[in-house]
Amino acid sequence: MGVARALIAGLLLAAAAGPAAAQQVARSAGPQSVAVTVYRAPGRGPGDGMDLRWLNGFALVTETRRVSIPAGESDVRFEGVAGGILPESAIVAGFPQGVREKNQDAFLLSPASLLDASLGRRVRLRRTSPATGAVREMDAVVRSGPAGAVVIETPDGIESLRCDGLPETLVYDRVPPGLSAKPTLSVRVSSPTAVRATVTLSYLASGFDWQANYIASLSADGSKMDLFAWLTLANGDETGFREADTQAVAGRLNGGARRQSRPQAPPLVLRCWPAGTTTSDLREQVFEKEEIVVQAMRMEMNMAPPASPPPPPPPSPEPVIMAQQEDLGDLKLYRIPEPVTVAARSQKQVALLARKQVRAETVYRLQAYAPNPEAAQVTRILTTRNTREDGLGLPLPAGRLVLFGAGRARPILLGRGFVADRSVGEDVEIVVGSAAAVDVRAVRLSSGPDGSGEWELTVTNAGPAPARFEAVLAEGDMKLSSETALERRDGAPLWSVTVPANGRSTLRYRIEKR
Repeated sequence: MGVARALIAGLLLAAAAGPAAAQQVARSAGPQSVAVTVYRAPGRGPGDGMDLRWLNGFALVTETRRVSIPAGESDVRFEGVAGGILPESAIVAGFPQGVREKNQDAFLLSPASLLDASLGRRVRLRRTSPATGAVREMDAVVRSGPAGAVVIETPDGIESLRCDGLPETLVYDRVPPGLSAKPTLSVRVSSPTAVRATVTLSYLASGFDWQANYIASLSADGSKMDLFAWLTLANGDETGFREADTQAVAGRLNGGARRQSRPQAPPLVLRCWPAGTTTSDLREQVFEKEEIVVQAMRMEMNMAPPASPPPPPPPSPEPVIMAQQEDLGDLKLYRIPEPVTVAARSQKQVALLARKQVRAETVYRLQAYAPNPEAAQVTRILTTRNTREDGLGLPLPAGRLVLFGAGRARPILLGRGFVADRSVGEDVEIVVGSAAAVDVRAVRLSSGPDGSGEWELTVTNAGPAPARFEAVLAEGDMKLSSETALERRDGAPLWSVTVPANGRSTLRYRIEKR
């Protein structure tokens, strides 16, 4: 009998020791240092702003962590990684014998996930009497999950949570395995001895983006402008990165990081029949969502991202911190020289460039279909050339632009436009809005049965200074001819003229079938 008891005890000890040894866990609460490289959304046009509710860019995150690894096989949990991490992209270096397995924890700590993971487990039920304020606690076992009514079993029997009209809540003595307050990547490793290793973790994560935001101040005569630009980084993830070595990459990659599903932190919604008879009002009652205040719950469910801030006024002094541009093959890299915090669900702006007295010229342009030019409007375009002689001479990343003019007491807004990606030596054209002082009137002088005929364009300038005007007239399947000498741009006839102040210019042309 004694031998049998000893054998049973030994088997129980072995069974208890086996799983414990196989489930050793080492945790890394956060990185010692982190670097973030942000890539633009591949499909976003230069004039399109970032959609803060659905950021389609991505980031390459590199973290350095210190972790204590026990001897044998263990699971190392990297807590606080980006929620949009692509686990298949993760590269981990620094473990003595490499990595055997990678897993992304799909559930974050929340009222619903906590309840779901406690199914069949013993918890404490706390009730408060509304009349006396007395608090009573008892053991309870969770018998159903968080979908709909939550059924619990107490010494008094089986009942639904919060359906007796008393203020009550469940108290948990621990967090069940598999739940984390932060997005977590776990890896399985093995080591012959217990060591403390310095590990490098690199991975791609969705939910990031960046753009340039330009501010141009035009001189009174319109011949010069001061150009300033912010590098605006956007982090739509629930994880922030403190004191990160941060940089942004301009240019188009072949594809990009697919948008990753986020770790789940569902709310807890309880439903039950109201107290009363079967003839009572049977509409279901929805209780307010229970919340556990943890950082990882700031998710897209109830958190709207911050609104885009208004453009700041043109700065007078040049900022001390300025992003540094470097070549990266066919791409351009903009490095922020000092560590910055890329906070969760926020934007960060760092000075990108500042140039004084950049040569500028205003062009009023009409882009019209020659057989029907009446449908077109004149737009105002600010032009310059990306050269040192003209005051620039550096790569310009795509982004939006706000144009200010010099008022009597303060700057005034003249228009909004955008800058496309421009290399050194290229022409830069910025559409800043419709023209106010320059207008075009089109009159049809004659027409034929095949659509041929004559047109007259009259451009008027109501401004106090001469205006440069261009009309690009697409021919389609027609052929355009005129007694006025015309140039060609991108295969289309181009009429270029300087319209005097408070004056007008006229073009007559004929169209006919080819």
